[in-house]
Amino acid sequence: MQTIRILAGLMLVFGLAACGGSNGQIAVANPAGQVGGSMVTTGAVANDPANTVVLELKTGKVTIRLRPDLAPKHVERYKMLINEGFYNGLKFHRVIPGFMAQTGDPQGTGQGGSKYPDLPAEFSATPFERGTLGAARTNDPNSANSQFFITFTHTPHLNGQYTVFGQVVDGMQYVDQIAQGEPPPKPDIIVKMYMAPAAP
Repeated sequence: MQTIRILAGLMLVFGLAACGGSNGQIAVANPAGQVGGSMVTTGAVANDPANTVVLELKTGKVTIRLRPDLAPKHVERYKMLINEGFYNGLKFHRVIPGFMAQTGDPQGTGQGGSKYPDLPAEFSATPFERGTLGAARTNDPNSANSQFFITFTHTPHLNGQYTVFGQVVDGMQYVDQIAQGEPPPKPDIIVKMYMAPAAP
């Protein structure tokens, strides 16, 4: 499928590889020079043990709170894949400084997905901030499957264009250290991804 490019003013354009049944790609504008930003922790994000995920990287553990209040179908899918061990060992195949880190493709190319059908879009008004998890997709809004990305900073040009389904609440400094590149020369992997153990 032909790569689609969305231009936002004079911003640089980088590919946000997506998965889906059509194995296509979509590209979105990446604002040049954006750095910093802080994680947004709302009440809906902060206290929900049943939707807490641990993402183990070689540098440390990242805690993620899923957002079924925003995207119930996406959260259900990602929890199912996490529980199946789908993400363990997968590469971060596209990591763009000041923008995002993307993973979730078993092929490691940005073209693959899971064995399950694609998901319908669940766009919301929740903005992409530092540590937001978004579902990667093709130019078809209803093509998210297993790939996801974590934004490094405030990324308003993604708002309303990609499904927000989670938020990093701890360990974002480890996400910052993921090897960069499109693809990285030596990609980092998800060591392990699992639902947080229930409190005793």
